[in-house]
Amino acid sequence: MSASAEPRPFSQPVIRHLAWLCRAPQLYHGDQTFHPRDWLPADHEQVLRYWDRHPDNLPPLLQPPFPRRLGLYVEQLYACLLQDLLGWTLLARNLQIREGQRTLGELDFLVLNTATQQVEHHEIAVKFYLGHDTCGRVRWYGTNTRDRLDLKTDRLLQHQAQMTTTAAGQACLADLGVIARPRVRLFMPGYLFQPLEGLLPVPAQVAPDHGAGRWCHVADSARLPPMHWVVLHKPHWLGPWQQPATPEIGLLQQVAEQVEHDGRACLLARMEPALEGWQETERLFVVPNAWPGSASLG
Repeated sequence: MSASAEPRPFSQPVIRHLAWLCRAPQLYHGDQTFHPRDWLPADHEQVLRYWDRHPDNLPPLLQPPFPRRLGLYVEQLYACLLQDLLGWTLLARNLQIREGQRTLGELDFLVLNTATQQVEHHEIAVKFYLGHDTCGRVRWYGTNTRDRLDLKTDRLLQHQAQMTTTAAGQACLADLGVIARPRVRLFMPGYLFQPLEGLLPVPAQVAPDHGAGRWCHVADSARLPPMHWVVLHKPHWLGPWQQPATPEIGLLQQVAEQVEHDGRACLLARMEPALEGWQETERLFVVPNAWPGSASLG
């Protein structure tokens, strides 16, 4: 698609992030997957653009200050998606399920789908995984190597999605007047980053049009030709980055030196001219040479 055919970008970062959540393909694609696009009203794009042009009229959930942690920020955006875009009734957020003095877990969202009049239990996560092949064994690691795509998916399906089937979960729901078991919905958009060289097999559960990028060790970053890169800081890991100013050339090697010095990875976006300013066209994680032996990517 040519730049002239691209939709006009949103100027408010929070609207850009919310729009990405509405459309993002997911890292778990199954019967329980929740696709907001299937439920969004026909005028949702106009609503987003109105909010973008009139920040004084933003819903309270889209107004600063925002949570510093990315996960909490995403939860706030998701609550806005459910409540202010879909018009559904939010019954509970982060509802703790307790058995005596012990906390068994919590429900991310309990919501009334006003289109079906059915209560739904939504579990959400936005994840970023890097593929690594060790002697023919492919693993997809998160920004902390203790987090893996297979482990996260298993926990979503086998633990978090099952909380409402437990006696403690049912008792908690009954206290809210919910008798019938809620329908479970899972929402896990994100990105998979392939090695700089080669293409690893993607798990069957992942949507074919999932968000994608590349990763490389510091030692391999010098093989990339000079291009326009910018560092992406949270929460701007959500959705494509845009900016009016021309990015500098040569930033990649500066970042690579810092990554090796600090032992912490960095996420970058490659930029190209767009309809207005510069637009992200590719993502790259630069990781320490010791990764995945090092514990964390940041």
